[in-house]
Amino acid sequence: MKKRIVYFAALLMMVTGVLGTPVICHGEENSDLIAGDDERAAQQTVGEEGAEPVYAENLNEGTYAIEVDSSSSMFRIVHADLTVKSGEMTAVLTLGGKGYLKLFMGTGEEAVAAEESAYAPFVEDSEGAYTYEVPVEALNKELECTSFSKRKEKWYDHQIFFKAETLPAEAFALEAEPIDLKDGEYTVQVDLAGGTGRAEITSPAVLKIEDGSATAVIEWSSSNYDYMVVNGEKYLPVNTAGNSVFEIPVLVFDKAMTVTADTTAMSTPHEIEYTLTFDKASIQSSTNFTAIAVGIALAASAAAALSLIFRKKKGTSNEA
Repeated sequence: MKKRIVYFAALLMMVTGVLGTPVICHGEENSDLIAGDDERAAQQTVGEEGAEPVYAENLNEGTYAIEVDSSSSMFRIVHADLTVKSGEMTAVLTLGGKGYLKLFMGTGEEAVAAEESAYAPFVEDSEGAYTYEVPVEALNKELECTSFSKRKEKWYDHQIFFKAETLPAEAFALEAEPIDLKDGEYTVQVDLAGGTGRAEITSPAVLKIEDGSATAVIEWSSSNYDYMVVNGEKYLPVNTAGNSVFEIPVLVFDKAMTVTADTTAMSTPHEIEYTLTFDKASIQSSTNFTAIAVGIALAASAAAALSLIFRKKKGTSNEA
């Protein structure tokens, strides 16, 4: 009998212990960490209808300023720098306030389930503004971004949109425009713009066609250019004496093509941005160009000879 009493007492303690244990509902805990729709500021749609997403593979490596739209007035991005490197994109976002401790590219629900290492904590810049470095999947695409409020201790969901159109022209990795010409050498009129306006290039320039791709021989009016950058690629001079000469790809015709040229003429080397516009209608075979040049020279010589004969006859007539 005594054993039975001890057994039931132990059983009762087990039951009451289990019943007394608080039940943890992870769903409820998570929801407490995520701000509801009624807690968030009014949201607005971001993005542009019909905009084509732009990925890292479409851009040249580098760091570029870019504009970013936000769906919430309480999550205002006042500045952003996009970095493209090794096939990936990241951005340093500067917010207009200091209310958020960290960001996460995704929803609040995803943030709660993520590891702490996936968060982007704030870093104060030299002016004391809060900045956050986040991964960027694509430009011209609505992306989920949630921020953890310092005061409310909750995640607030937003949508952000990196505007590819606000990147500088040199950020885009252009595909060369194919040209339907036989392999060989041609000439093309090329216009230079940009810089201080003092630099010049030789025009028409030699145009080389191989397998549908065009390469231009650009000769500057100075020997002080030590490299050019076209579509993110660096090109060195092809000569060692005289004015700087480069062979660069022609990506487009009849449109301004952005290039960078580094000059050593100043106290320190300095990169200068120019545009080159290649006139497609002016392309002609270098053989034809040479023939025309020779023809012009012969015509000029003939005109000079006739003029000399005419002056001699006129002089004889006067003497008579």
